[in-house]
Amino acid sequence: MTLGAVTIGLGVGVAPIIGSAGAVKASSPTYADTATNCRVVDGGTLHCDGGRIRLLGIDAPELPGHCARGRNCAPGDPYASTHSLEAGMGEGATLRIESIGTDRYGRTLALVRGSGGDLSCWQFAHHQAIYRVDWDNGGRVANTCPEVAGRR
Repeated sequence: MTLGAVTIGLGVGVAPIIGSAGAVKASSPTYADTATNCRVVDGGTLHCDGGRIRLLGIDAPELPGHCARGRNCAPGDPYASTHSLEAGMGEGATLRIESIGTDRYGRTLALVRGSGGDLSCWQFAHHQAIYRVDWDNGGRVANTCPEVAGRR
């Protein structure tokens, strides 16, 4: 898949690793692709080189006027959530991306790693988004940051 000048491939996601005692434990995503020239749109969406990337498995507070009538939108301050995502991304950072697919709005669904680590995990840890198991394709976010994804 191509996002403007950024090529994003659909990776294999999170694969289990067999530990020394034979126990299965989650591995980190491969974050196979990179993106630069990114800006934060809101607490869960990035715009990178002409394409939109939606962080997988999170629901962040909507900016004023963006919560559709009848929808139960995430609680919290949308501006604080947006600023938090900017901080996790890091100024001028090259982002590492593990693409999962697309959503109904045509945005790339992905795990994204910035200077602060995985950005979905970052938003959870800073209480700027809530985990949505129904938006976590294959449980990838739960495997990447189980300590915060468990807080619903």
